[in-house]
Amino acid sequence: MLATASLLDEGATVPFVARYRKEVTGGLDDIQLRLLDERLTYLRELEERRRSILASIEEQGKLTPELAAGIHAADTKQRLEDLYLPYKPKRRSKAQIGASPTSRACSTAPARS
Repeated sequence: MLATASLLDEGATVPFVARYRKEVTGGLDDIQLRLLDERLTYLRELEERRRSILASIEEQGKLTPELAAGIHAADTKQRLEDLYLPYKPKRRSKAQIGASPTSRACSTAPARS
C-alpha cells in the first residue's frame, strides 16, 4: 500500500498504476486504486485540518487535555468541525472593523472652520 501511495503522490494516474504497475499494487484494479487515492486524500486533509484546529485553540489558550483527546480521536471532518465550533473565531463585519477607536475619534472630532 505504501508503494502504491508513493506512486500516486509522484503524480502517476490511477489508470497508469492499474495497467503498468500491477507488481507494486498487488493487482489492485482501477476502482480499488481510485478508492485508495480518495481515502488517502481525505485522511491527509483531515490530519491537516486537525493540526490547524489544535493550533487555533491552543493560540486562544482554551485547549484542555480532554478537548485535545477528542480532536485526536475524531475520525471524520464533520466530527472535527463539531468539536471546533465553540472555539471558532467569530467573523467580524466590515462595519465592526471600521468602528475602530481611530475611526470613532475622527468622526467625533470637531470640524474646523
